[in-house]
Amino acid sequence: MKSRETLIRLRKYQADEKRRRVAQIEGMIADFDRMAADLEREIGAEQDRAGIHDPTHFAYPTYAKAAITRRDNIKRSADELKVQLEEARMALAEAFEELKKVELLDERDQMRERASEAAREQTELDRIGAMRASVGARI
Repeated sequence: MKSRETLIRLRKYQADEKRRRVAQIEGMIADFDRMAADLEREIGAEQDRAGIHDPTHFAYPTYAKAAITRRDNIKRSADELKVQLEEARMALAEAFEELKKVELLDERDQMRERASEAAREQTELDRIGAMRASVGARI
């Protein structure tokens, strides 16, 4: 029974770790999306200041070019994280399935043990009842 409890604790820990990993990746994606949106606003502001909106124009602001490159890199990183997020979610689902299996096995064993205990108690009560009946018959 101890090993089953240990296994349940292990599975819970693994599921919690995978849940934290999913949350961490979701947070990173949200941060990247926020940074990309901020850069998008900065790019727009820089283009408006310069009056040039075509990145291929020879006088296009250098800061805007650098911000575009950075924004694109951040978006690419966010896309890569989305793939990792999907993998982490699948791993989390598998961890929950494993935990549920172990918990169901434990519950089944506990029910079997309770039924066995109830049968032992009933046998003992039957024995006591039979003893009383035989004593009452003697009197």
